[in-house]
Amino acid sequence: MPPWQLAVLVAEDGRFQTVTGEAEADVTVTLPADSPLRALRGLSGVMAEAHVTGNAEFATELSFVLRNLRWDAEEDLSRLVGDIAAHRLVGAGNAFVAWQKRSAENLGQNVSEYLAEEARVLTPAREMAQLRQDTEDLDRRLAALEARVKRLSERQG
Repeated sequence: MPPWQLAVLVAEDGRFQTVTGEAEADVTVTLPADSPLRALRGLSGVMAEAHVTGNAEFATELSFVLRNLRWDAEEDLSRLVGDIAAHRLVGAGNAFVAWQKRSAENLGQNVSEYLAEEARVLTPAREMAQLRQDTEDLDRRLAALEARVKRLSERQG
């Protein structure tokens, strides 16, 4: 078994246990290569991309469970540090993740604003809107001019 794979079996009580010896797998779960990065955004993204093969009925049930799996970190932490500390740690973790997300969004907005306004590498949205409006106006005026030229040529011809 390669070092990046983990072989487990489902015990009688429904929990996963590591496989000992050469036990045959009923179902194989393959996660995408970018699973660690996806896990930063939540386990649901990783589990939604899991590829499950093997015993069809068991694979279908396991696939459903994996897609809908949600980790209750607060419950697991409460066993180690107590309920109140776990609640505060999870709240702090959620706040930290939200702060990271806001920071990444702000960085993206700042970089795009710099590229559009300062470096002039990108065209600002308001200038593109003005160009679109000017182009439509020019198209309307050109159509009117073509119609006028056609009428004048018909009068002379």
